[in-house]
Amino acid sequence: MTDEILDEPHTPQIYLLTPPDLDVNTFPEELAKVLDDHEVACVRMALATQDEHEIGKAADALREVCHARDIAIVIENHVVLAERHGLDGVHLTDGARSVRFVRKELGADAIVGAFCGGERHAGLNAGEASADYVSFGPVTATALGDGSNAEIDLFKWWSDVVEVPVVAEGGLTLEMVKTLAPVADFIALGPEIWSTEDPSATLGAFIKELG
Repeated sequence: MTDEILDEPHTPQIYLLTPPDLDVNTFPEELAKVLDDHEVACVRMALATQDEHEIGKAADALREVCHARDIAIVIENHVVLAERHGLDGVHLTDGARSVRFVRKELGADAIVGAFCGGERHAGLNAGEASADYVSFGPVTATALGDGSNAEIDLFKWWSDVVEVPVVAEGGLTLEMVKTLAPVADFIALGPEIWSTEDPSATLGAFIKELG
């Protein structure tokens, strides 16, 4: 690898999460506007509901929006629904535990990602099990869960040592995004933008911090 390539600035891609609760009649149009305004690499359905019918309706509507723009769409955990509704893959929230099984079920072409909290070892196991990316977070202190967070040093180490792409998610601020830009391959934004009055403008502000 040449010095010129090594010196090129690193700019993470945007990985967009849906709100946990959304109106399938109005949200697809809102998502379409954001995707038309900004370059997004992937969309993740991160719905709170466990209602199979509601998830299926949302999957069909959001898949149409994303695929019309050549953007991949994955779903959290629901392997069967991913296949049934023509989604591009699954984001697993149990670290490396299900990666091999899901890869076997969905095949080599599917996107399989793994959320590993702040655990380096779990991330390495997920990568070895054929995950396409590993996600760490939240990146700022939180009272949720056990209160732990993924330290910036984890992203620095990962970017230096591991080839599997790394996603930063959870608790992102403009300042933290700027800090993570050199060491993350993807920045995952969801509540940080959907909770604001103008999600597209808010996403634009985050993108500016990526350099």
